[in-house]
Amino acid sequence: MKLLSNQQRLHLVNTEQLFDNYRNAQRQARPYTYGMRWKTVRKTEYLFRDKDRHGNGKSLGRRSPETEKLLEAFTQGRATAQDRLRQITEQLGEQARLNKALRLGRVPRIVARVLRELDEAGLHADFTVIGTQAMYAYESAGASHFLLELLASGDVDLLYDARHKITLASEKLDGNGLLGLLKKADKTFECVRQDGYRAANAGQFMVDLVIAPLAMQHAKPVTFSASDLVAAQVPGLQWLLNAPKLDTVAIDEDGWPVPIKVPDPRVFALHKAWLSTLTTREPVKKRRDLAQGKAVAALVRAEMPQYAFEETLTSLHGDVRKMLPLLAAGVTVAQQGPS
Repeated sequence: MKLLSNQQRLHLVNTEQLFDNYRNAQRQARPYTYGMRWKTVRKTEYLFRDKDRHGNGKSLGRRSPETEKLLEAFTQGRATAQDRLRQITEQLGEQARLNKALRLGRVPRIVARVLRELDEAGLHADFTVIGTQAMYAYESAGASHFLLELLASGDVDLLYDARHKITLASEKLDGNGLLGLLKKADKTFECVRQDGYRAANAGQFMVDLVIAPLAMQHAKPVTFSASDLVAAQVPGLQWLLNAPKLDTVAIDEDGWPVPIKVPDPRVFALHKAWLSTLTTREPVKKRRDLAQGKAVAALVRAEMPQYAFEETLTSLHGDVRKMLPLLAAGVTVAQQGPS
């Protein structure tokens, strides 16, 4: 792996700060997503506040000086919020061009679009990126770039925290489920099979919805709407679910920031090493698992001293914690790349 140059680091930090302002502007603009309007019922005008794109909402009362002031305040607030968001978006576009020129862009476009859609829907905290795509977060946090051969992947695994209320997530998805959100990122996404956990787009990039195994008393399928993906229960994921998380900003292929939440890098490295020892794991994946685990472990030791492998990671099974010697050697960190 190669360390970022000082110039690349500067623009990575600038991007993170600018994106934080952008997300704040998004939050301020979100209450104005749906409009406020006059609605005539039986020849009487009422001020009506829309709550979704289907026209559902509630009445705020008959037309009066008070409701007219409400509409005026809403209209002014909406214009202010939208103008601030527009200005920051333009600044992000300029920063993205610089990022691309400096070769900071790494996250595949389709992955970035999906993660930004989750963030804009208010679901960033509910999903953790696991598997190969998580390595882009470790790159950003460690100001380094892994070898591209370790990053190539035709899918992204989204680990949903089923301890959260599914009804709340469904409401944030506007009743269209996770598949509806994926279609916002790429309209060609479709479920691979009915009641399956996987969606694929026309380019055959796949998104998998996975959860940690559920207790018997909570065995109801996890899905967000009719005809939506149904989460697959995967053994071992409870360790990743319960582990501390790294929440950071990575950069996509076009230079735009991407919010990404992943497991603690030590947990990722140990889990990958553990996967490489399983007799049930496909042989073609085992060598790659170990290489990815070693690469992340080397980055942690070299550039992320706040993550000490010596600390006890209580969320991990004892067999996983024993994988540390397997990560001890084999990867070096190169000096800074060109600015």
